[in-house]
Amino acid sequence: MIVRRADVVLLDFPFASGRTSKLRPALVVQNDRDNARLLNTIVAQITTRLHSLAPTRFLIDLATAEGQQTGLDRTSMVSCENLVTVEQNLIVRKLGALSSDAMRQIDACLRAALGLT
Repeated sequence: MIVRRADVVLLDFPFASGRTSKLRPALVVQNDRDNARLLNTIVAQITTRLHSLAPTRFLIDLATAEGQQTGLDRTSMVSCENLVTVEQNLIVRKLGALSSDAMRQIDACLRAALGLT
């Protein structure tokens, strides 16, 4: 499956140890050129744990039209500090997508997470 930047996908997200994984949503953050030419893609974890907002996190509120376009079933947070490269064939399906405006905010979160500010 070829994915596009801003896609919200369901995949078997690996834990940092690499030993186990969990089926969960993630946001594709890799550029579309590389998504088309490579077998891997870079994604950011999406979690329903809303314990704290930070410059490295983006809230997806299902009470908004933006949130409803993601295909998620609960208000969630994109954790830009939790990135992983996965094989695209591990993606189960596309759930929805974020808007270009939301992706600009994700870019700011990624810059903060990677110290590129």
